[in-house]
Amino acid sequence: MFWLYWIFNMKKVFFAAFALASAAAFAHNCPNEMKAIDAKLSSTKLAGADLAKLKALRADGETMHKAGKHDESMKALGEAKKMLGI
Repeated sequence: MFWLYWIFNMKKVFFAAFALASAAAFAHNCPNEMKAIDAKLSSTKLAGADLAKLKALRADGETMHKAGKHDESMKALGEAKKMLGI
């Protein structure tokens, strides 16, 4: 009976660890977002103030990422991606 209890608890521990690892992987996706923006930036038709805002959002996202503020970084990068239609 002890083994069944142990196996059941180990399954819980395994799935909890997997969930935490998955969340951590998605939490720091800022570099991939920046790469996507950079790839689309070269072919964008935005100009003037819109292009300046886009570049500022991209730069802010990188700055916040380096400062460890990943939520704010993802917000700025998400807004930049929306401007690019990604």
